[in-house]
Amino acid sequence: MGEFKIHRVRFFDYMPTGIRALAFHPINERMAVARMDGSVEIFHCSDNFFQEKIIPGREQCGIEALSWVGERLFSAGLNGEITEYDLTNQKAKYTVDAYGGPVWAITGNQQGTHLAVGCEDGTVKLFEVNEDKIQFERNLDRQKGRIFSLSWHPSGSKIAAGMMDMIQVFNVETGHSIHRILVDRGVGTSRSKECVVWSVVYLSDGTIISGDSVGMVKMWDDHTGTLIKSHNITKCDVLALSVSQDEDSLVAGTSEGCVVQFQFISVVLDKDDKEWVRTRTFKNHTHDVRAVAEITTAVVSGGMDTQLVVRPLLDKIEVWSSASALRKIHFPHRNLVSCARKAGLMLFQYPSHLELWRLGESEGIDIPGMSLSIKSKPEKRLHLKVKGEEHIRCSAVSPCGEWIAYSTASRLRLYKLNFDNNNVSITKISKLPKVLSSANQLCFSSDSSHLFSSSTMALVHVVSLSQSGCKFVGTLKPKSGSHQAIHLLAASEDGKWFASANSDHEVNVYNLQTRKVHCTVPIYSSAVSAMGIHPTTNCLFMVHADQQMFEYSIEQKQYTDWSRLVHRKGLHRIWWERDTPVTNVMFNPQNTSQVILHDMYMLCIIDQSLPLPGEKTQFYNQLTLKSLPEEQRKSHSHAFKVCKTFKEILCVDLMSDQSLVVVERPLTDITTQLPAPIKQKKFAT
Repeated sequence: MGEFKIHRVRFFDYMPTGIRALAFHPINERMAVARMDGSVEIFHCSDNFFQEKIIPGREQCGIEALSWVGERLFSAGLNGEITEYDLTNQKAKYTVDAYGGPVWAITGNQQGTHLAVGCEDGTVKLFEVNEDKIQFERNLDRQKGRIFSLSWHPSGSKIAAGMMDMIQVFNVETGHSIHRILVDRGVGTSRSKECVVWSVVYLSDGTIISGDSVGMVKMWDDHTGTLIKSHNITKCDVLALSVSQDEDSLVAGTSEGCVVQFQFISVVLDKDDKEWVRTRTFKNHTHDVRAVAEITTAVVSGGMDTQLVVRPLLDKIEVWSSASALRKIHFPHRNLVSCARKAGLMLFQYPSHLELWRLGESEGIDIPGMSLSIKSKPEKRLHLKVKGEEHIRCSAVSPCGEWIAYSTASRLRLYKLNFDNNNVSITKISKLPKVLSSANQLCFSSDSSHLFSSSTMALVHVVSLSQSGCKFVGTLKPKSGSHQAIHLLAASEDGKWFASANSDHEVNVYNLQTRKVHCTVPIYSSAVSAMGIHPTTNCLFMVHADQQMFEYSIEQKQYTDWSRLVHRKGLHRIWWERDTPVTNVMFNPQNTSQVILHDMYMLCIIDQSLPLPGEKTQFYNQLTLKSLPEEQRKSHSHAFKVCKTFKEILCVDLMSDQSLVVVERPLTDITTQLPAPIKQKKFAT
C-alpha cells in the first residue's frame, strides 16, 4: 500500500447548520435544500444524490421555505423577502420585499404562473411569475393571525392556509375565504395551548391534510369542511408533510426526530374503499425533522441534526442497487480545506472567516502503525474575517503558502502573506483585474505563479502573480458554449495543462501556453466529483458521482489502456455500493503507478501495476496479506488498498515531504455542539 507519515488533524471545527426546507423537482430530479444559515444546496437525486451546486448564504438571512416554479427556484424567510436564484451562476438573482412582515410559507402552483406567500400580517399574497421577474398581483382576504403554511389545489383554483387553531380555504379567483376549518386543540393540558397548523397538503380529490403542534395528522373534506380522519402520531409537533406525485403516500416529520408514512390503501381485501393508514415509522434523526419530501423511490428528510437522510421505499424499488440502501449526507461534496504543500500550511474555510494553520512536527523513529511524539504543536497563524454579510463561496492557499484568495457571491479578494520568524503580515492586493469580480472555484498553479478563477459562463480567468501584485493573462473559454458553473479545477505539475469540470458534466482540457482548448473528454452520464492531473504522465484521472473512474491521456487525447481495462472488467461490487463520493485525487511521486483517493469514510490507494479485483476476490484484504508469507502475497494482491482507520474525513492531501494530511471531523463532535433534543421518556427511567 505504501508508507506515509500521517498528520491527523481534528482542529478544524466545521459545523454544518440545520436543514430548514426541502423542495423536490420531479421532472429534472433535483432536490433543493435550504439551511438555517441561508445557504441553498442542489442535489441530483438520480446521480447518487451528488451535491451539484451550493449557493452560499448571508448573515442574518435565514430561509423558511423553498418552492420550484418550473425550472426556477424561489425562497422566502423571516426577513420578509422573496428571493429568486440564478442556478447557473449559483447566486441570488434578485430579492423582492413581500411587504407583509416575516414570510412563513411560499409555494407555487402546478401551472407555473403564480406564487403564493404566507405572511406574518395574516395575508396570503399572490405574485405573478413573469419571464424575468415576479410581480405582486393582489392579496387574498386578510386574516387575524399569521399564515404558517400554504398549499395549492392541483387545479390552481383554491389555496389552503394553515394558521393558529384553523385552516382557511381561499378561492383564488375571488380572493375570498370559502371555508374556515377549526382545528381541535387536543385533550388534557394541551387544550389550553393554541394549536399551530405547521403544514398543509391539498390533494386533487379535495382532501386537505394538516399537521399541527398537538401531534395530529388530520384529513379534511374541503367541500363540507368536516374531519374525515385523524391520527395522533406524536406527543410533540408535526412540523412537515409531503405527498407523493400520485397522491397514494404521505410522510410526516415530527419534532421527536421521527418520520411517519401513511398510505392510501384499502383496509378490507377486494374492496374499493380506501383510506389513509399509518404504515411505517422511520427513526433516523436525533432532533426536529423540519422538512420532508417524498420522491420517486425514497423519503428525504432533514432537520436540526444537520444531516440529509435518504430513506428508500423498498416497495417502490424494482432492482436492488446502491440506491436501495439508507443514505445520510453529512458533509458538502466539495473541499473546505486547502493545503500549501511546500510550506506545511492549511487553510480552513468557515462561512464568514478563514483560518491558516501550520502543521505540527514529530520526532522519533518512523515505525509503521506507531504514533510519533510531537516536537511542535500545530499553530494558528492567521484569522481572516470577511467584511460584509456574504458568506465565503470558495478559497485557496498557494502551494508556497504566500498567497490566499477567497470569493463571495459578489467579490473576490487576494492577499499576499509575509512570514518573519513567528510574525505574519498580510497585504491586500487592492488593484485586481476587472474580470476577477467573483469566482465559483479558485486554484493556484503548482509553482504559485498563477491564479485560476472560474467565473460565469464557464470561463476561467488566468492571472499571473508577482511581488508587485497581479496581472491579467487571459481567459480560457470552452468550445461548447455551456454556461453552467465550473465546480472543479485541476492544474498540471509542469504548468502546461489545465482542466475544468462543469455542471453539464463537461470536462475541458486547456493548453496554458496557447490558452485554447486542447481537448474535451467524452461526456459521461454522471458528474465528476474529483479529478487530478498526474505529475509524470499528464493523464487526467477522474472519479464520478456514481463511483465510476476514468483515466484520460491528455497528450494522446484518448482513454488509457488501464482505463479501458477497468471498463472491460468492471469494478468490485463493494466499490459500487459506497454511498459517499470521492472528493479528492492525488498521486504518489515516489510510485508513479499509485493514485490516492478518499471519500468521507475511507482512504484508498489504487496501484495500477496490480491486477483489478475480481467479483469473488476479497476486497478488504490487507489483514489477509499480512498473514501470508512474502512469496504468496503478490498472487493474492490486487489494485485497491483501502484504509478505514480514520473517523469521518473532510479532506486528505499529500504534502511535498511525502506526508499525508488527514482532516477528520467526527460526527460525535458535531452532535455534542447541537442544541439538546426534545426530552423523551425511556423505558425503565
